[in-house]
Amino acid sequence: MTMGRMSNKDARCAFEDSFKRATSPMMTLLLLNEKPMYVYNLSQELEKRSNSTYKMNFLYPVLYRLQEQGYVCEHSQEITESHRTRNYYNITESGREYLKFMLEKYRELLKAVDTVIENGIDGGEEDQ
Repeated sequence: MTMGRMSNKDARCAFEDSFKRATSPMMTLLLLNEKPMYVYNLSQELEKRSNSTYKMNFLYPVLYRLQEQGYVCEHSQEITESHRTRNYYNITESGREYLKFMLEKYRELLKAVDTVIENGIDGGEEDQ
């Protein structure tokens, strides 16, 4: 690997990391829109629904950012007789509005990317 250039493996990881970073707030709000969850539950649910393809190892920064923006709120709940608590996260009304916006924008962008890809594939075959 030369200085300033990524290996193919690094480039693939960078693409996946960037995609997850961009979509993790949407995925988090999507799950919280169904019911309040704690971090481990969120992580496991996302992994399960994506057939282990979409794993988020750093959910706390995402949740903290969503909380600062007013899209998520946190509450503690006692889960044992020994007063052990667990922090649950709920989506707020403004979080639901933001989720709706993100889903619309995501679908719009995905459609545009698919169109470019299809035109590129079709166009590329004609040149050969």
